[in-house]
Amino acid sequence: MLVKILGVVDALSGLVFLIMALGVSFSSTLYVILGIILLAKSALGMLKDFASWIDFLGGLILLLSITITLPKFIIIVMGVLVCQKAFFSFMGEG
Repeated sequence: MLVKILGVVDALSGLVFLIMALGVSFSSTLYVILGIILLAKSALGMLKDFASWIDFLGGLILLLSITITLPKFIIIVMGVLVCQKAFFSFMGEG
């Protein structure tokens, strides 16, 4: 059940990344909330696996996007990776 909930967070974060790549800007509050959640999720894995690193980098990129403009390809790649994590979270058993 927890994996599915965290998968929803990944899906939402991935959609935010992909919509950001289209040039749409959200409120900085959304970026902060999702960024902190992704950083907290990365702490669950203690950065020992690739999925934890994706969460860590995703959270960092979301928080950085509040103050600086990041290249589109970074946002697109991060969006695809986080959406892929969400997909595999939903594919698990349960």
